[in-house]
Amino acid sequence: MFSRTESFNEFIRYYPAITAIILIHLILYILTALPFLPTLQVFELLSGVNLYIAEGEFWRLVTPIFVHAGFTHVLFNSFSLVLFGPALEQMLGKAKFLAVYLVTGVLANVATFFLEPLTYIHVGASGAIFGLFGYYIAMSLFRKDLLSNENSQVILTIAAIGVVMTFIQKDINVTAHIFGLIAGFLAGRLTLPKV
Repeated sequence: MFSRTESFNEFIRYYPAITAIILIHLILYILTALPFLPTLQVFELLSGVNLYIAEGEFWRLVTPIFVHAGFTHVLFNSFSLVLFGPALEQMLGKAKFLAVYLVTGVLANVATFFLEPLTYIHVGASGAIFGLFGYYIAMSLFRKDLLSNENSQVILTIAAIGVVMTFIQKDINVTAHIFGLIAGFLAGRLTLPKV
């Protein structure tokens, strides 16, 4: 379930939503990393700056999901999406998958806005990725028929490690991670069909 055996072309065909998200990650990373482009302007325009959100720049609740602070950041989040997103996109379909991804990411950013100081600046897909983990956790608790015991254990273990690492690593948006996870769990609880 969480191992990838598809070719590049098959991956694109089977998982169009994930492919689109990763493509946006990479394009925005290139626009913010190349020295001859107005990189600072792109990053400043799209990053989550709580002060600017308070002044009405509400797009900053969405755009930080796609912007990353460096190559390692974009690589790790994109890799996490490639590993853990396909099974969920396949189960939910691309539209519902995108809705879960975006709603949990936005709710993580809304929590960041309300709980962090106005000077706080944040970027990254981690809130949305933790949202996927939360959705899987809801699935493993309320729809055990959708996940094998082994896959359920993998998700619970990865989510637990992710939460622990959230509090250990520096420069992590703890609020986005925790509230993304909660939002994903609630989304799963509310939208998973009952057996």
